[in-house]
Amino acid sequence: MRILITGYKGFIGRNLAMYLQRQGHDVEGWEWQPGIIPSTEDYDWCIHLGAISSTTFTDVNQILEQNFEFSIRLAQVCENFGTNLQYASSASVYGPTTHFTEDGPLLPQSPYAWSKYLFDRYITQYKDEFGILVQGFRYFNVYGEGEEHKGDQASPYTKFAYQAKDNGVIKLFEDSNNYLRDFVCVEDICKVHELMLNVDATDIYNVGTGRPVSFETVAQSIVNKHGGDIEYIPMPENLKSQYQSYTCANIDKLNSVIDMNWTNIEDYINGK
Repeated sequence: MRILITGYKGFIGRNLAMYLQRQGHDVEGWEWQPGIIPSTEDYDWCIHLGAISSTTFTDVNQILEQNFEFSIRLAQVCENFGTNLQYASSASVYGPTTHFTEDGPLLPQSPYAWSKYLFDRYITQYKDEFGILVQGFRYFNVYGEGEEHKGDQASPYTKFAYQAKDNGVIKLFEDSNNYLRDFVCVEDICKVHELMLNVDATDIYNVGTGRPVSFETVAQSIVNKHGGDIEYIPMPENLKSQYQSYTCANIDKLNSVIDMNWTNIEDYINGK
């Protein structure tokens, strides 16, 4: 297939472009340019990953322009050219909850989460009117090779691994055994995108393993593999109200259309 990836220079975009090329697809990339919408003519699929991805970004107007308004215009261009669309949503749309089903309540807490929520709502509202396939993927906590440049926005796995390598000490918030995340490997994200290219469906899907793992477990697995120590530090007051204590994808809908063998983060760490 001929595929256009927006945001192809980002963490997931680079991994996905290389993966799809290895699978024999013809892949081209595009990066954000103010006021410009890429043409999707002659592409079978557009995979829209380009976005301001920082959950702490506070310029509401800019994030709505790039993450929401641009996405709507891109979907319209895809519709005009008959190009199917996959796009990256986010588990951040769920907010502070313990129930992560696609049709459950959504409580976005940040400008980033709101931008993803609004585009999801747009797709849900008009999905029966599209003449193309539109598939949204609510990524949970993605980790893997190539996210080193993300700094504070990198996954806990990458932060912990670099702390252990650079300093021999992983700094962990107190009570981290009670903070659980659904960690999903970027390689599995790539496989989901490729498998879904052959699924005749327009919908929004959770993309996670369905298995929550504590920060403590991740840090201890890195220490067990590579050595080092864990230092427990108090959580800053300004983070306490923003910090999700638990995420776990309900993947029943995704399991109904594709078969996946998910990577456990402990196995990933032990394989390094």
